[in-house]
Amino acid sequence: MNQTQERLHDIEKNGYQIDFANIFNHAFENYKKIALYAGLVLFIFSVLFAFFIGLSLASVIGVAAMTRELSPEKLNIENLFESNYIIFGVIALTTSCLLSPFQAGFLKMANCGDRDVQFHVSDLFSYYKLPYVKEIIISTFLISAIGFAQATLLTYVHFELLGKVITYFISYITLLSAPLIVFGNLSAIESIKYSILLVFKQPFVILGLMITAFIGSLVGFIGCCIGIFFTLPFLYSMIYAIYFDIVGIDALDEIN
Repeated sequence: MNQTQERLHDIEKNGYQIDFANIFNHAFENYKKIALYAGLVLFIFSVLFAFFIGLSLASVIGVAAMTRELSPEKLNIENLFESNYIIFGVIALTTSCLLSPFQAGFLKMANCGDRDVQFHVSDLFSYYKLPYVKEIIISTFLISAIGFAQATLLTYVHFELLGKVITYFISYITLLSAPLIVFGNLSAIESIKYSILLVFKQPFVILGLMITAFIGSLVGFIGCCIGIFFTLPFLYSMIYAIYFDIVGIDALDEIN
């Protein structure tokens, strides 16, 4: 049992205390260190990824067919089966799983910024190796699949709003799953279990921090929306700061 697991067992029994102001300040200071670099990486990668996806779809099904399938009429829930809604959902789920180790790399960037250690672009892909890639993809698949399944079902029976609320709630209670894997060396199932446990111990403080981070990230929409790439990293810094303050990061648990 490593130090992280010992800390988690202690939290499970005795709980923990966190301070909103301290975590916010930690997240903001961390964000200032990684904002420019992370923003540039997100912008370049997003452009390349969107171009690759668009080109691939156009090559496979044709531009006209792609436009027709992505039209609002075809994606309307009443035309669920006719519009291949499930197929698009599976593609989105697969894409989310494949990109999840890349997204986890921003947590490593936050950790490097916190320790004033130099970070390289190649480090963003450092979690595409065992055992991390397997656990990250499994946890992402479980979380996303459950969210997609309930949202689809509730939307089909005309409870769209409830489905969205539950989806956001699932994302909220599992927000610490990724750092528990990359910093705590936990399995996918353990990371989801302890993420839910940690969030429920201080649900309102953590919710307040995430809402603040989300609102802060939306500031990037000012200026032709390009700024969102440079404010979005604040969310990663916040998740990192929350995990750091609750669990802590042991040197033995970090990837050198």
